[in-house]
Amino acid sequence: MITSGFSVEPATWEVDLDELRALRTAVFVVEQGVPEDEEWDEHDARSHHVIARDSSGRAIGTGRLTPQRMIGRMAVLPEWRGRGVGAALLRALLERARELRLPEVELHAQVHAIPFYERAGFTAFGDEYDECGIPHRSMRMHLDTPAGREPTPADDAGGTGETWLTATREEARAAILAVIGSARRELAVMSRDLDAELFEHADVLEALRQLAVGTPNVRIRFLVLDPARASGSAHRLIALGQRLSSMFAFRTPVEQIDHQYPGAFVANDRGGWYERALASRYDGEGASHARARTAQLLARFDEVWERSEPAAEMRRLEI
Repeated sequence: MITSGFSVEPATWEVDLDELRALRTAVFVVEQGVPEDEEWDEHDARSHHVIARDSSGRAIGTGRLTPQRMIGRMAVLPEWRGRGVGAALLRALLERARELRLPEVELHAQVHAIPFYERAGFTAFGDEYDECGIPHRSMRMHLDTPAGREPTPADDAGGTGETWLTATREEARAAILAVIGSARRELAVMSRDLDAELFEHADVLEALRQLAVGTPNVRIRFLVLDPARASGSAHRLIALGQRLSSMFAFRTPVEQIDHQYPGAFVANDRGGWYERALASRYDGEGASHARARTAQLLARFDEVWERSEPAAEMRRLEI
């Protein structure tokens, strides 16, 4: 079973004050030179906070969502940057915003971090400006939670919804279709060779196409451990990605440790996941709404993605 090496959980200003202040002091006040009297404001006590912890429980990152629908104070300790922590924190804050039925969220992005937020679906607007001596631009993201919709049991962060145990190709394919079908704006696939017997099926290809063309700002990412083998067997999936190259991206790991993962999984941004411990078999398990496990898989995926490179065999997909 893969692990991300960290977890993300809700935090409160009253209970987690010391850790939240320590993180933000280290990153903003000490490292970036933000005046301390400008770091703390009246919104902290009324905001929704999240905190990331390493496997020993040490706080390594944080972020907040204010009553003004602003995401901010995103801070990750230097030794944990580039390992998926920031993406996991942002994902947790966006999930909280959707649970609150917010129509959109905004943030003030440091200019160097704009590509990071664009990958999550944010769009920059307005001119560049100075904030605490650092160049910023405003960004916003429209959320697709219908206004006034009543929550369902599957929306609950602790719910698991439908669960799957698979043993056959058809069962594995059905689980993958369910995860694709319930994706909101993000789908992540870890595969050894693009699993032609699963992803080359007409129903799966059509589900991927529908997700790509019917959803704004969608990201469909494939991490392929053996791209040479994949390019020879999954030609229809690759062709689909070439036609819709602004929505699809394919990368291959470069670190030896990443190639040692023996399984395969698919996960989305609504808590849906399906994993096979051995990529050569159809035995697997998953759930339609299990956000804790999905967060682990996506964090691990983002960590490997950041240190991977476009697959040479599919380079035409990268634009």
